[in-house]
Amino acid sequence: MGTDLNLGINLGYWTRGPEDHTDAVIAADELGYDYVFTAEAYGSDAFSTLAWYGSRTKRIKLGTAVAQIPARTPTATAMHALTIDGLSGGRMVLGLGASGPQVAEGWYGNPFPKPLARTREYIDIVRQVIAREAPVTSAGPHYPLPLPSGTGLGKPLKSIALPVRPRVPVFLGAEGPKNVAMAAEIADGWLPLFIDPTQLEAVFGESLAGRPPGFEIAATVSVIVSDDLDAALAQAKIPLAFYIGGMGHKSTNFHLDLIGRLGHADAAVEVQEKFLAGDRAGAIAAVPDELADSIALLGPIDRIAERMQLWRDSPVTTVLFSGVRDEPTLRALATAARS
Repeated sequence: MGTDLNLGINLGYWTRGPEDHTDAVIAADELGYDYVFTAEAYGSDAFSTLAWYGSRTKRIKLGTAVAQIPARTPTATAMHALTIDGLSGGRMVLGLGASGPQVAEGWYGNPFPKPLARTREYIDIVRQVIAREAPVTSAGPHYPLPLPSGTGLGKPLKSIALPVRPRVPVFLGAEGPKNVAMAAEIADGWLPLFIDPTQLEAVFGESLAGRPPGFEIAATVSVIVSDDLDAALAQAKIPLAFYIGGMGHKSTNFHLDLIGRLGHADAAVEVQEKFLAGDRAGAIAAVPDELADSIALLGPIDRIAERMQLWRDSPVTTVLFSGVRDEPTLRALATAARS
């Protein structure tokens, strides 16, 4: 028997117009879920929606999965986190991720090289701001404070807003082994996106070996409750094909690399080739059933409850259900996870 799981929902980002999931968040809060997370890509932002949901809930923790590092300076991100943490009474969890070169340079106009060093420096500054122990400084090459190439009038500053906590938990979205190892070293948690719980130790065990006690592994898991397992599998393949095929350059796609480490390298290449050639249906069909089923919770609720044991038996501490919006399903999943 594995350990009990913390539960959360990951609402992602808007894929069309405004998407208000307040009812789902309130239901999760009342059902005792531990977290609600929001995300951003290159449309809606993570912090505004999180503040919206935080104002309507009482106890559920509020997280970003993830806020993109190239989107904001580290001090601006710290201001967002400090503000939401204060308004919510200390419920903020800051999930950060480096994104990829297409988004960092194509959308934000910021350089992507050396993402590990950039992330390390970024988190250090965020923590300085929130701790408020001294004026913030950084000698790093990516976010030097004060800026050495400006007017020369800049000086180290300390936040004029008093934090409600000296430390807001920082979770890191990471897929590569070195990035995961850095999360285990400097962050309070890890936010894996696609993970097979039965392979987590084999793929990431070495990277996670140095994680401290209390380190969270909060895995986003797509959920499709349906009596038709084949239909659920077909639906689960759609976002996988998009991430493998389109979320990254042909030569630099971290999602494709991760799927390869999970044992589906040839299939991932086929998915990418079909997607980039404009054959979206072919890309979706090329996603292996085994892959879609291994990283998601699909089918009738009884099957989902049975497969939840795989997550309890893994190092995962928190499951963030993705794609669930209604109170009856949230309730059924909570019962399944705790049975």
